[in-house]
Amino acid sequence: MAMKNVSIVTEFILTGLTDQPELQLPLFVMFLVNYVITVVGNLSLMSLIYLNSNLQTPMYFFLCNLSFIDLCYSFVFTPKTLMSFVSEKNTISFGGCMTQLFFFGFCAHSECYVLTAMAYDRYVAVCQPLLYMVIMSPRKCPLLMFGSYLMGFVGAVVHTGCMVRLNFCDSNIINHYMCDILPLLQLSCSSTYVDELVSSVIVSTVVIASSLVILMSYAFILFNVTKLSSGKGLSKALSTCSSHIITVALFYGFGMLTHIKTSSEESVDQGKILSVFCTFLLPLLNPFIYSLRNKDVKLALKRTMRRFTVRQPLGLP
Repeated sequence: MAMKNVSIVTEFILTGLTDQPELQLPLFVMFLVNYVITVVGNLSLMSLIYLNSNLQTPMYFFLCNLSFIDLCYSFVFTPKTLMSFVSEKNTISFGGCMTQLFFFGFCAHSECYVLTAMAYDRYVAVCQPLLYMVIMSPRKCPLLMFGSYLMGFVGAVVHTGCMVRLNFCDSNIINHYMCDILPLLQLSCSSTYVDELVSSVIVSTVVIASSLVILMSYAFILFNVTKLSSGKGLSKALSTCSSHIITVALFYGFGMLTHIKTSSEESVDQGKILSVFCTFLLPLLNPFIYSLRNKDVKLALKRTMRRFTVRQPLGLP
């Protein structure tokens, strides 16, 4: 039997966002500022929800979990990306690459399910307000979140398992700033048909299922809103959903564009730029989308600031 001389890959080289030296420092500063604002913004929103009893409702419980996932995004990618701007050789071990891929899959899948749960919550709030506290009970909401994280964990395990079983030899250069599925599949020297099929089925199932639930929820909401004769009621119904609609549109919009671009070798660089929006910009924007457009959050912020300045209980106006 003929033996082939192959070198098994133990580490990967990430090309990063750019190879132009003059851009390294400006990008480092920009991503560092993004990192600080993302961490502070999401931690502040989570703390605000925890400290204010009037925000401890199903809607804000889901929002707190969304902020937690966005916080995890920043921990998964930003430290390594910041190091790439100041180090001469941006390497990551095979185990580190698989770990990053796992947590990326976990966060992405979990966020899909959390956004779906939030859409269902808005449907119940608008369409069945009298039964809201019965349907979205304190017992059911944690179960929904547990299911979201469990499905995210299962999806991440399957994606990572598919990558671990592949052989990587000779080339170890990933044309990306992170370990993602498609760049890794392009590097493998073994057959990737099964892995591509499994990954496609999982992603398609998650996206289609969550999208259908979200679309159906808002279809029922729109149908009920059109029957409201009161302009005030219509405005209130729309205001409770607008922040979530913006978040869903950005998350799924950039997600689909990124997948379309990175699936083509000619569009890898464009795919990297779009990935920046998904992994860095959206976790930064989400706390502000829900804070700036939400009267309850702004009022809770004022009460919290007043409490720490004049030591007034949170329950007082």
